[in-house]
Amino acid sequence: MIRPALELVDQYRSLVFIADYHALNTSRDPIALNRRIHEVAATWLALGLDPNQVIFFKQSDIPEVFEMAWILSCITSKGLLNRAHAYKAAVASNRQVGKDRDAGINAGLYNYPVLMAADILLFGTEIVPVGHDQKQHIEITRDIAAEFNATYGRVLRKPKELIRESVMVVPGLDGRKMSKSYRNTIPIFAPPEAVRKQVMRIRTDSKRPEDSKDPDRCNVFAIYRHFAAPEAVESKRHQYRSGGVAYSHIKHELVDLLESTFGPFREAFRQLTKDPSGVDRVLKDGAARARILARPMLAKVRRRVGIESR
Repeated sequence: MIRPALELVDQYRSLVFIADYHALNTSRDPIALNRRIHEVAATWLALGLDPNQVIFFKQSDIPEVFEMAWILSCITSKGLLNRAHAYKAAVASNRQVGKDRDAGINAGLYNYPVLMAADILLFGTEIVPVGHDQKQHIEITRDIAAEFNATYGRVLRKPKELIRESVMVVPGLDGRKMSKSYRNTIPIFAPPEAVRKQVMRIRTDSKRPEDSKDPDRCNVFAIYRHFAAPEAVESKRHQYRSGGVAYSHIKHELVDLLESTFGPFREAFRQLTKDPSGVDRVLKDGAARARILARPMLAKVRRRVGIESR
């Protein structure tokens, strides 16, 4: 996620935000949430985000987002939200175990696409870099913008998703999408031995080293290809198909690649997490700049719906 976003900085005026209010759908531990907010911010900063070049902020510091979300929710059909993947998956999971279809599903999860639309539309966003699993959210955002414009006149810009096929889905240790929700992640700034332990847990099949293998069905290779040089990736792909790849060997190679990629930034991350007040200052400054963009758009939206702007 971070690498493609930073590569776009020279092409666009970029905004990067930490979706802490979205996180309330699953987080019930205030202390842990606050720690994670600082860890995410420190990760971006340690890996090269320049807050002088990028507008970097917390979602919760932009009250205009939440007013925008309510306005948008009033023109968003329930049928559209019924089709959202996250809600449908939760309903399907309930039905599978014989529960009421909406058991345990909060309104925040159901309205998640509207809040995401507000995050995007409030800033007149053109391009949203996302993974393949988020494509539907951008489609829903366009539908919401189209409905608003049809009702009140053209105000909202319909964004386009930017999905890099090579990174549209990164698998976790168990082959599912890498996600903290699935507990299948590799912590990039953890000590080398902790990273090694996680990599060694990546699920593989029972094929022997001399057996031919399909690299595109290997969870280890799916991560390896994001960090190895292109020529190394192609060489490894050939070795998979011709036989000669031991999963233990490529796991060790992956550990070394992760260390060479993230090791140089570990100390910067550590220093940033030791100074949460400094991280907060960066985020507050970014929020002030973001609100300069948000206020005129919200004022225009308020006027169009018939509410005088403050």
